[in-house]
Amino acid sequence: KRAMARKVSQALGGSLRGKTIAVLGLTFKPDTDDMRDAPSIPLVTGLIDMGATVKAFDPVCMEQAKGELPNITYCEDAYSCAQGADALVIVTEWVQFRALDLGRLKAAMAQPVVVDLRNIYPPEEMEAAGFTYESIGRPPVQG
Repeated sequence: KRAMARKVSQALGGSLRGKTIAVLGLTFKPDTDDMRDAPSIPLVTGLIDMGATVKAFDPVCMEQAKGELPNITYCEDAYSCAQGADALVIVTEWVQFRALDLGRLKAAMAQPVVVDLRNIYPPEEMEAAGFTYESIGRPPVQG
């Protein structure tokens, strides 16, 4: 699971020192507050170990997550989470993450880099919106 943190690092040129990473979704799966075996835990730990500052938003489990991941900033929505981020990582496929306003998201971010660990967006859509987009098992696109 730490390979996910390396994927984020590679998307940003190999170093996360001084970078801010926005993480969308902390639970094991959508529509639950279950943090057991959540992929966000090793991901966030790996990002912090690599020198990144991490911000996160999850529609349901913010309070539960604070016990597991105390060293990150919790945000009130996806857009405040993306504000100033060098990359945004989609970890849980919550339905509201499938309907983000990509223009607003890009405008909020320091760099338009999205690492989609759930493949919820078509690469062509992200490229057209101007994002550098990494997903799983598909070629990356440069927006």
